[in-house]
Amino acid sequence: MNKRTTLAALAITISFMVTASFAGKLWETDFEKASAKAKASHRYMLLDFSGSDWCGWCIKLDDEVFSKKDFKNYAKENLVCVMLDFPRKSLKKKLAKQNNDLKSKYNIRGFPSVIILSPSGEKIYKTGYREGGPEKY
Repeated sequence: MNKRTTLAALAITISFMVTASFAGKLWETDFEKASAKAKASHRYMLLDFSGSDWCGWCIKLDDEVFSKKDFKNYAKENLVCVMLDFPRKSLKKKLAKQNNDLKSKYNIRGFPSVIILSPSGEKIYKTGYREGGPEKY
């Protein structure tokens, strides 16, 4: 590989990494941090209780709604999104405890479960997978 090809490959790799890191910024995993952000910015919180690596409906919700440009644009301006994941792979103990505590607090019985909280933390709405894409959310 010549120097020019190596630099081009490096530039492409870096751009993919930057894009991926910005895409990940939409979703918080730290509930307390997200709650403080919601309160300070006067935005509602969207809690997504998901089994991201095993739940078919969770994967479908992500594919049809959360990964769509319309949802992302709306969420960036209006919501603080929190992913509360229950994957088959193990999570760090602190994160697993937080997610389990919130699962109990909000009486989550199935996945996906989506909870909307007011900026002050009051539960406003609960839903799950809904057909219709980003417009339903």
